[in-house]
Amino acid sequence: MTIAIWGKFKKLCARRKPHLNQLEMQSAGPGLPAVDSGLPRQVWKKRQNSMEPMPKLSWEVGTAYDLFISLDVLHTPDRFALRGNWAAGVRSRLPGEQREFLQEVIKFHHIWPMPWLISLPAPKDSYTVLERLAEIPAARRLPEITGFYLDDSFKTLLHGVAAQGAWSNTEQRQLTDLYTEKHRKEGMSKKKVSEEEVQATLNAWANTEQFGLKYLDALKSYYEVFFNEEEERILPALTQSAARAQELAGTLALADLLTELSQGLRFDYEDVQEVKEVVMIPSFWTTPLSYFGPIGQGNEKWAFLYGGRPNDMSLVPGEVVPELLYNTLKALADPTRLRILKHLSDGPLTPAELARRLRLRPPTVIHHLDALRLARLVQVTLSQQGRRYAARQEAIEATCGLLHQFVSGEQPD
Repeated sequence: MTIAIWGKFKKLCARRKPHLNQLEMQSAGPGLPAVDSGLPRQVWKKRQNSMEPMPKLSWEVGTAYDLFISLDVLHTPDRFALRGNWAAGVRSRLPGEQREFLQEVIKFHHIWPMPWLISLPAPKDSYTVLERLAEIPAARRLPEITGFYLDDSFKTLLHGVAAQGAWSNTEQRQLTDLYTEKHRKEGMSKKKVSEEEVQATLNAWANTEQFGLKYLDALKSYYEVFFNEEEERILPALTQSAARAQELAGTLALADLLTELSQGLRFDYEDVQEVKEVVMIPSFWTTPLSYFGPIGQGNEKWAFLYGGRPNDMSLVPGEVVPELLYNTLKALADPTRLRILKHLSDGPLTPAELARRLRLRPPTVIHHLDALRLARLVQVTLSQQGRRYAARQEAIEATCGLLHQFVSGEQPD
C-alpha cells in the first residue's frame, strides 16, 4: 500500500510492494522509500463495530530513515517539489564513481532498506545503522536487506543468479515475466518492462559482493559530505513531530490521526483490517508524502512513514521563504488548478471526472493534481477502484495564516 515518501517512498524487482498512489509515485518501484497512502474512516469504524482490537501503535524517531529517503529525494527532486539545481549540487559533493553508483541504485530500485531498518534495534541514527550494515558480509548485504520484502519467486531466481555469479537470456526472460505478472496483479498491465532495468538488476545480483562493498562505501561517503550535518538539523524537528503525533493519538480516532499526519490521505483497502501493529515514523525529507504498507510477509505489521517537517521549515537549509508557503502560492497561481479546487470543493472527484468537466486530457489533470497534493491542498482517497480527490479547506485557510506570519514576522505557535 502506498508513497512518496516514501512510494519515491519506485518499483523494484519483485518486492512485495505496498499499494502505490500512482500520482505521487509515478516512477515508483518495489524499492521506493517514500510512498503516499491513507486510511479511510469507514475501514477503522468497521473494525470498531465488529469489536476487533485496534492496532497497537509503536513510535520511532530515527534519522537513518531520512538518510535513505533523502537519497531518493535528491535523485528525483521534481517529485518532491525540490529545486533541481540544489539537489544536483548536493549530489556533486560525492566522488564521481560513488555518485554514479547511487544514481543507478535509485534509478533501478535495486534495494529498499526500510523493512530491514525497521527490524533493527534502537538507536537508529545514521552512524549506528551504517555500523550495522558494515557487520553484514559484503556479499550478503543485498540478499539480507531484500530478504525482508522480496517475493519467493523473485528470491529463487535472483539468489540463483547470485550463487552462479552470472546470468543468461533465460534468467532475463524469467525476470521479465515476473515483472510483467507483478504489474498485471497491481493493475498496471500496460506498464512496459524495461530491458535496461532487468539487466541492471541481474548484474547487481550476479556481483553481490561488489554491490555490497560499493553500497556501504557510497553511503558512508554521502554521510560524510552531507548527511552528518543534515542529521543535526532535522533531529529536533523529528522529535517534536513524534511528540505532537503521540498527543494527537490520545484525542483522535486512528483514521483521523493517519489522515492528519499524512496531510490529506485516506486509504480504502480490505487488507488493512488484518493490521495488528502500526509502526509510526516521522520523516523530514518525505514531507508531505507518506508511506503506509506491510512490513514483511502478511498484513499484521505495517509501517506508517509520515511527513515530520514543520510548515515553517524548508528542505533546503537557510531558505528564507518557507517551502510550503512557496509551493502553495505557486500551485494557486495557476488558473486551471484554481478551477480544479473549485470543482473539488463541491465534492470528491476522480481524475477522469475532472478531465471531462475541464475538457482536458487525464495526464494534464494528474499533473495539476500532483502539484496540488505537494502543496497539501487536496485530500486523496485511495482504493482498488482508483483515486478520488477533494479540496482540503483547512489547508487553504492555513495558507492565509502562514502568509500572514511570514510577511508580519510573527513566530508560529
